[in-house]
Amino acid sequence: MRVLVVEDNPALAEGLKQDLGHAGFAVDCAFDAREGLFMGTQEPYDVVVLDLGLPDGCGLDVLRAWRTRGNDVPVLILTAWDAWHQKVDGFNAGADDYLGKPFHVEELIARIKALIRRRHAAVHPELSVEGMTLDEERQQVSLNDGTVHQLTGTEFRLLRYFLLNPDKVLSKTRLTEHVYEYDGDRDSNVIEVYIKRLRGLLGKDRIETRRGQGYVLRGKP
Repeated sequence: MRVLVVEDNPALAEGLKQDLGHAGFAVDCAFDAREGLFMGTQEPYDVVVLDLGLPDGCGLDVLRAWRTRGNDVPVLILTAWDAWHQKVDGFNAGADDYLGKPFHVEELIARIKALIRRRHAAVHPELSVEGMTLDEERQQVSLNDGTVHQLTGTEFRLLRYFLLNPDKVLSKTRLTEHVYEYDGDRDSNVIEVYIKRLRGLLGKDRIETRRGQGYVLRGKP
């Protein structure tokens, strides 16, 4: 899953990139309103973490611009501007969640996961389909036969996206867009390598290839 952090404090942005990366997210950073608006418009992010006090404008204007253009990406406002009326302004502008600074990164990660589950209509806190359960904290998958497999970062992000979209055809392009960072290796052929690895862990028939379309994680083995 991909997260855009729009934050003008480089140290905080880099810290969030590392913390969210360790939690299994591909993270891009923008440091001002113009860059944030562009990246949030051009790239298919799963969540945006948005500061309001940006050097070249207000984050609320960025948010309003996205919503005006029909961009419904979940947005969590992360800012020192946390008076009640400022929170109301944020929600009225189209924010999905609001967290004031200072904050605990564990709470931020929990809120991001909640926004992603809500977007994908995943009502349970754990990601599971028949035969497998993903442990997001340990980044490992458990199978019904009792075996547990530790996942690499890319394997984890890929399987999590599959589990959020079971029985749906997912193209290579879509998978690549939601697994890699903006400046990552986005060669779609690499996805085939990780699909093969996941089949080795889950069973070769669990992820089906649809020629000319993409891949499907079957809800039932």
